[in-house]
Amino acid sequence: MKACIVLFAFLAVGFALPKRMKPLSQDMIDYINSVNTTWKAGPNFEGWTIKQVKGLLGAWLKPGKELGLKVLTHKVIKDLPENFDARENWPGCPTIKEVRDQGSCGSCWAFGAVEAMSDRYCIHSRGAENYHISAEDLATCCSSCGDGCNGGFPAAAWEYWVSDGLVTGGQYNSSEGCQPYAIPACDHHVPGKLKPCGDILPTPPCTKQCRDGYPKTYEEDKHYVFLLGAKAYTISSDVEQIQTEIQTNGPVEADFSVYADFVNYKSGVYQHTTGELLGGHAIRILGWGVEDGTPYWLVANSWNTDWGDNGLFKILRGQNECGIESDINAGIPKN
Repeated sequence: MKACIVLFAFLAVGFALPKRMKPLSQDMIDYINSVNTTWKAGPNFEGWTIKQVKGLLGAWLKPGKELGLKVLTHKVIKDLPENFDARENWPGCPTIKEVRDQGSCGSCWAFGAVEAMSDRYCIHSRGAENYHISAEDLATCCSSCGDGCNGGFPAAAWEYWVSDGLVTGGQYNSSEGCQPYAIPACDHHVPGKLKPCGDILPTPPCTKQCRDGYPKTYEEDKHYVFLLGAKAYTISSDVEQIQTEIQTNGPVEADFSVYADFVNYKSGVYQHTTGELLGGHAIRILGWGVEDGTPYWLVANSWNTDWGDNGLFKILRGQNECGIESDINAGIPKN
């Protein structure tokens, strides 16, 4: 129906439908900015090939309930606010404010999970437990999740948290936690202070040991999930259910279908405008709001702070835009 309405609008005002535009091109950026949609595009991934961009999109799109996660149903909070930002609601939890960098690796499925897990340890310990859950440990050791830098199932990451636990670990070269990320941060966007990302790197080996000098063993550093025996869970695509989960328990992992126009996002509320399907991408939803009358989800990406709006983006809320509301996964940490 949406496509039919767009087609009718073009025909009604006498415009021809846009020709097939090359991804990452100035033509695509100019077209997006000319149609008066709810977001603005600009040059990102300069010098990249579309194959390299697709390599970052490592979320295999299969809903958590199809992978065995229980659907948790909330009693919806009355008078849900028009705007909610987890960074403001839990100011004592620094991980909520962070944007990580997956580097030249299709490990978004792992990053969206460990980012939300880290946030929830802080939230549910009332600020007593502040650390990063290791994307390295999850991406390299969870064979049931998928194929590391070549992609994986976001929901399976939460199941692995339950069954095997995850150690701590910060970003590349951080010397933080048991297993910091082994793949370097890089420029995903425009030439800057980092080296270009290049082709997707092979998945590092699963080592199951902590870095030299860390005071705990790998097993001693394990962290797990727990919620009254329900373990990890998934949330239905109902908007108020998702809002209630975020406001009650913290940021969640979600995934969506990425089209060629999305990689050019700069500001505003994204909705698919043009371009081919590139793949699936996992991210972390921090909250929601309304911008110029358009409802949105507030989302943290894992392409560092140079991309988009300081590493964040907004996407249309309430219409399951690009499947953003179809696979919401989470859990409660055991303190």
